[in-house]
Amino acid sequence: MQPVTANPKRTSHDAILENLVHRVNTLVVHETERSPKAGTVVELPARELPPLMDAFIPEKPSSMAETGLTESEVEALILKLLLSRGNLSGRSISEHVKLPFVLLEGPLRQMKHDQLVVYRASAPMNDYVYQLAEIGRERAKRMAEHCSYFGAAPVSLKDYIASVKAQSIADQHPTLADLQRAFEDLLIPPRMLARLGPAINSGRGFLLYGAAGNGKTSIAERVTLAFGAKIWIPRALGVEGEIIRLYDPLNHEEVPISESEGWCDTTRIDQRWVRIRRPTIIAGGELTMSNLEVAFNTTTGISEAPLQLKSNCGTLVIDDFGRQRMSVQELLNRWIVPLEKRYDFLNLANGKKIQVPFDQLIIFSTNLEPRDLVDEAFLRRIPYKIEVTDPSEEEFRTLMQMMCQTLRIPYEPAQVDYLIQRHYQAAGRPFRCCQPRDLLLQVRSHCLFHGLPLELSEDNIDCAVANYFSVM
Repeated sequence: MQPVTANPKRTSHDAILENLVHRVNTLVVHETERSPKAGTVVELPARELPPLMDAFIPEKPSSMAETGLTESEVEALILKLLLSRGNLSGRSISEHVKLPFVLLEGPLRQMKHDQLVVYRASAPMNDYVYQLAEIGRERAKRMAEHCSYFGAAPVSLKDYIASVKAQSIADQHPTLADLQRAFEDLLIPPRMLARLGPAINSGRGFLLYGAAGNGKTSIAERVTLAFGAKIWIPRALGVEGEIIRLYDPLNHEEVPISESEGWCDTTRIDQRWVRIRRPTIIAGGELTMSNLEVAFNTTTGISEAPLQLKSNCGTLVIDDFGRQRMSVQELLNRWIVPLEKRYDFLNLANGKKIQVPFDQLIIFSTNLEPRDLVDEAFLRRIPYKIEVTDPSEEEFRTLMQMMCQTLRIPYEPAQVDYLIQRHYQAAGRPFRCCQPRDLLLQVRSHCLFHGLPLELSEDNIDCAVANYFSVM
C-alpha cells in the first residue's frame, strides 16, 4: 500500500500536526483492541492511512512470546554480550540486543538468582550495572565457542516471511511516470521504455542482452527506483537455533525515520528491524555457488544470508551473465524452480533445510547470444527478453550534448559532425551509448594535462579516438 502524499502547499509543521491528530484519533477508536504482534501489517483503509506511513510496520513486542525467542536464547545473548563488553547497565543491554528493557527485567533477575551475574553498581531509573559472575563467565565462554554472535536479537523466520509478503515487489506496479523518474539521468528511447514497463511490472525478472557498452548494467541498476522506496528487514534471523545475519551495510542502505515523515511515536517500532531502501544487489563474474547458499563461518559460528535472501523485495542483477566462475548450467539448475515457484530452499549448517521467500526482480544482463547460453526450458521461465540496441545517430548526438554539459565542455555541432563522419561512418564503426562519455573524458584529461582550454577540436578528438579505439 503506497503512502498518501501530503499536500505540497502545506507546511511541514502542519503535516506533522495533522498526522499526530489522526494517530490520536485512531488510538482512541481502537483503544479496546489489542496491539498487533511483532511483524504484523497495520491494516488501515487507504483513505485513512496517515501521510508517509510505511505499509509494513514492525511493532515492538509486548511479551517474550511475541519476540519468538526463548528465555534461554535471550540469556545466551546477554551472557556473550557481557563477556565481550564487560560491565553494562540493564538499559545498555536492552539497547544492544534491541529488545525492550521491560522484557529483559525478568531474565536479568533470574540470571542474578542463578548467580550468573552480579550487581556491580546501581544505575538510574531503578536499574543496575551487571557483571558476569564466575559461573556466568564459564557458561558464556562455552556458548561463544558454539556461536560468538551477541548483536541484535534475531527475528523468527515466520515473522520475516510475513514481512516479505507484506512488502512484496510483486505487489508494486510502476507506471510510465515511475520509470521515467527512475531513468531520468539516462537517455532511454520511448520504444525501450514501452518494453521495459511490462517486464518490470511483472515482478518475474527479465533478460537484457545486446552489445557491450549500450547501458544494460546502467538500466538494471536503476530499475529498483521505480518501486516503493523503503522496506523493513530484520538485522538477523533466528532459524532452528542458528543465527543468520541478513542486514548487510555493504548491500543495504539504512533510511532512518525523520521528523518530517510525521511519525509521532517511533518507540513503538521493534528495534530488531532496520528500514532500508529497496535493495539493488549486483553480482558479476565473481558469482559462485557459495554466494547462493547460507555461508557458515566455522570460527564465529555465525551464518551469512545468501545474495537472493538479501535482495528480497528488491532487485538482483546477474551482470555479465555467462561469464561467471560457475557454469551457466549450474546456475540455471539452482534457480529454475525458485524462478517459477517464488520460494527457495536453503541448507543450514546443522543439516536442516528451510523454505524461504524468493521475492525479487532478477535481471540477467549479457552481451553474449542468449540462445548460445541457455536452453529453451530456462528461457521459458524468463518471459521477457529485451534487446538493448545501438543508439541511432540522433541519439548519439544527444548523448554527446548531454555529456558535454555534464563535463563542462562547450558543445560544438560541427566538431561532432567531424567525429561521426571521420571516425564512425568512414571506419564503419557502430555507435555505442558509452562512447560519448568515454571519448569526452579523454578529451577533458588531454586538455587538463596540456593546460589547454576545455574544447572539442579536431586535434583533441583525434587524440581521444586514437587512444580509445586503438585495439577496437
